[in-house]
Amino acid sequence: MFISSCGLNSDAPGSKAKKFNKVKLFIGFIYSKEDFYLKAKYLLIKKFGRPDFESKTLPFIHTRYYEEEFGTRLKRKFLSFAKLIKPEKLAKIKISANKTERKLAVSGKRLVNIDPGILSLGKVILATTKDYKHRVFLSDGIYAESTLYYQNKSFRPWEWTYPDYKTPEYIQVFNYVRNLYSCQISP
Repeated sequence: MFISSCGLNSDAPGSKAKKFNKVKLFIGFIYSKEDFYLKAKYLLIKKFGRPDFESKTLPFIHTRYYEEEFGTRLKRKFLSFAKLIKPEKLAKIKISANKTERKLAVSGKRLVNIDPGILSLGKVILATTKDYKHRVFLSDGIYAESTLYYQNKSFRPWEWTYPDYKTPEYIQVFNYVRNLYSCQISP
């Protein structure tokens, strides 16, 4: 018997926490004008270092959620950074990204949406301020969402994955970034 009325018995099998591998930081941007993206990109490079990937400009057409704030004809770009990070830093990075959004805002309206996430060999995780049944609390009002998982040589979406992250163009971006990451961690 392993469980007593006071908890685990001393001879119970246990598991030891292992150190996490460092992960790849990426940031997704939504914006209407290239100038806004470039300003945000500059500030984030100052914080997180040299990027090792910048996606082509993708149309952001899967929701109208941001149109009132940013206008129409929205665009999306992704940057990944050369320096690998500890996964537990994601919440602080999201808080920093939110501050950068406010710093660039005009009359209280954001000019760019900055969404940081992390990538490992097995998944893509986004940081968010919105709680939901499939999100895990990190700290300081920030949640993590496993958005894509890797299986059969490609990332795949979950049922809750945002529609844009389900597209072949986004999957291609993350497969490419995964390849960069794989090369970085290989001996």
